[in-house]
Amino acid sequence: MALIKTWEELTICDNFLFQKVMQNESLCKRLIEKLLNIKIQSLTYTELEKSIDLAVDRKGIRLDLFVVTDDGTMINIEMQTTDSNNAELVNRTRYYQSLVDLDSMKTGAKYKDMKKSYIIFICTFDHFNLGRKVYTFTNRCHECEGLELGDGTCKIFLNAKGSVGGVDKDIDSFLAYVSGSAAEGEFTQDVASEVERIKRHDGLRREYMSLRLALEDKLDEGIAIGEERGIVKGKAEERLSSIRNLIENLGWTAQKAMEALRIPAEEQPKYLEQINGPAAVPQPE
Repeated sequence: MALIKTWEELTICDNFLFQKVMQNESLCKRLIEKLLNIKIQSLTYTELEKSIDLAVDRKGIRLDLFVVTDDGTMINIEMQTTDSNNAELVNRTRYYQSLVDLDSMKTGAKYKDMKKSYIIFICTFDHFNLGRKVYTFTNRCHECEGLELGDGTCKIFLNAKGSVGGVDKDIDSFLAYVSGSAAEGEFTQDVASEVERIKRHDGLRREYMSLRLALEDKLDEGIAIGEERGIVKGKAEERLSSIRNLIENLGWTAQKAMEALRIPAEEQPKYLEQINGPAAVPQPE
């Protein structure tokens, strides 16, 4: 299989197809209600691939699915298919949280008016290796058991390979489907039907093929740059752009993108720091 999948190879696990499926507001609403055990009257898409501008260079990061519920709750859902086996995945939730909060404050909201937010990663692997179907993280006091900070933030990792812990039966079936099993249950079957409908859509097929060709050009460009010695600043910036394109459009980790681009191991930390921040760079023991 090529590094960048063909249209026929795409599944619900691939960012492009996941995004298109979640444009079906009914399915998106049902997924969120079942994930969070809440009732939603309506959803607002803040752009399917929301681009959040960064203050310094105006470059941004696109979120797979970013919606706001009728009560103002902000929800970012990402499909993750590659385990980085280091702090990168966890630090990405931290980074996404900061960007969502920054975007919220742009509207002039006061701190006391900030709404709840959820960063949800649907993973095809068990990053924490404990076998659980879901891992939920909120900010809590270490010294006082049960004392929540109450800042309204929550990070959730769903594990399609999990076997421990109870979840909504439809979410259970959905995770099995993400993991490659046949669609079972009304909700998952509806998701599978939407996948098939999209796969038959010639316009979306052409859209993906155009994206694929552009990404292949970026990949080839990044490899060529990586094979040259004495990288100058301009070429380093082109390489960084190639890494970001692969992360944003294919859902790859920075590590996988750098390996595909054949970036030497000794040069990878500087790119990892620019993409995920200093905390993402592995420190020597």
